[in-house]
Amino acid sequence: MADATSHVRIFCVAEGHPLEYGTVDSMTEHMDVARLGRFSPFDALKTENLRNLIEHVKIEQAIQGEALFKRGDAVERSIYLLSGTVELTGDDTVPRTITGGTDEANWAIAPEAPRRQTAIALDNIRYFSIDSELLDVTITLDQTGVYEVGDFSSVSVGGEGDWMTALMQTKVFEQIAPNFLQTIFMRLQRVDFKAGDIVIQQGSKGDFFYVIRSGRCMVAREAPAGRENINLAELGVGDTFGEEALLSDAERNATVTMQTDGILMRLGRDDFQTLLQEPMLVYLEHDEAENAAAQGAKWLDVRVPSETKANGKEGAINLPLYLLRHKLDVLDRKTPYIVFCDTGRRSSAAAFILNQNGFQTAVLSGGLNKSSIGSTP
Repeated sequence: MADATSHVRIFCVAEGHPLEYGTVDSMTEHMDVARLGRFSPFDALKTENLRNLIEHVKIEQAIQGEALFKRGDAVERSIYLLSGTVELTGDDTVPRTITGGTDEANWAIAPEAPRRQTAIALDNIRYFSIDSELLDVTITLDQTGVYEVGDFSSVSVGGEGDWMTALMQTKVFEQIAPNFLQTIFMRLQRVDFKAGDIVIQQGSKGDFFYVIRSGRCMVAREAPAGRENINLAELGVGDTFGEEALLSDAERNATVTMQTDGILMRLGRDDFQTLLQEPMLVYLEHDEAENAAAQGAKWLDVRVPSETKANGKEGAINLPLYLLRHKLDVLDRKTPYIVFCDTGRRSSAAAFILNQNGFQTAVLSGGLNKSSIGSTP
């Protein structure tokens, strides 16, 4: 029979090996969608994405005096307190406590990586944890638009020879330097398709950005078993698709199928990031961002309101990523913006969208978790 106790394992950043800080009684407890949805930023996710995360949530216990993590710990897991009390110490501030069931417990405990504080259980506690990278990728995918076609798409034009002209007239390509444009067209690969061929499959990993050279495509969202797929958009010559998954480093959120025979030009992930994404984005370290703000730039927080409430920047505009395309009119194109989130992933996607629409932006490098601009409640 297996031992009735299980060890809580925490990685030590100095040695890179797991250390055992104590033992806890094992228990069978499972998270459900309604319960998970009470915590931030889970409260902003669609139900289907919450269900996908459930299997990755681990509920654990710790005994009084046990460390959940220590200052300097590099393990990027988000930890949420369910019951009991935890004390945070070690970052030159007054020690503070968090108690399960309070408003403050709705947010991850000291989520910075590497950790700036040590978290000690003041009594026997229950908590759950999830990989921070997985959570951030999921919320970015959840909020980066309804389907794979983003603001690259242009007004479709007539013949096969017009695809390059149509592409050059999009706002994105108007901003690309001539030397990059030449390289992009040299790196584009021709792929021939037949009617009915699937170009990208919902749920697969993003690997290419596509331009339609000839033919037509249908973008559809796959429905639950037994129901018909939902057609979202029909694309033609000069239209583009596939950038959402490349921007968010997440799975494809729609399926694109050829309606006719056609030719597509595709750009690989590395080339997309090097030739399209990176030239359009400016990254600022903390001090540089503060200097830019002092010279008139405005802070733009693209996290959901519950995250902003937990750790926000005074005076920042809060415009969640999922609303960005629909609320561009609330921003001033004459004002430069410093875009930020927790990790830099959502803010990079947001800055890319803003640049496509004629805004001047910079991204806080690494986000709040690797900066000190946020204010902790």
